[in-house]
Amino acid sequence: MTDLTDQYLADADRLTDLLASAHDADWSAPSPCEGWSAADVVDHVVDTQRDFLAQREADLGERPSGAPDAVWAAHTDAVRRAVADEAFVSREYDGYFGRTTVADTLARFYGFDLLVHHWDVARALGRDVTWDDAEMDRIDAALDGFGEHLYGEGVCRPALETPAGAPRQVRLLARMGRAA
Repeated sequence: MTDLTDQYLADADRLTDLLASAHDADWSAPSPCEGWSAADVVDHVVDTQRDFLAQREADLGERPSGAPDAVWAAHTDAVRRAVADEAFVSREYDGYFGRTTVADTLARFYGFDLLVHHWDVARALGRDVTWDDAEMDRIDAALDGFGEHLYGEGVCRPALETPAGAPRQVRLLARMGRAA
């Protein structure tokens, strides 16, 4: 499970680096997620992870409060403590798409979520994020894995058209209803 846990933590670290560098950020700036500010995106990531981990009986303590960068830092500290327990991350459960483990869900689903929302927050803060080929492979696999649920409520907006020959990242973003 270490590889899966390490992948999740590496994705979390990238968001940590972005948020830590966002001194004097306008957290109320609109994000590419319709109706959500940069702060709302961070809250969404924190709350969905906390909910998932609490359902698996992880004790993350009280939900942190304050500025989004501080909330994220406190949240990831609590998650690091939880995922350090090999028995916890290797725990199996019946997930939405079948039998899986905590580590697998963190790496594959929440890793995907972190990659995409990292881009969303960066855009809200006036920055760009470029995914490497491995990250785009993971995003593609996650999108394919959603199947018919990809455009369900709360997942992705309908796909956008892309010009012929658009770069892969632009095509992936468009597939998720995001304009690069």
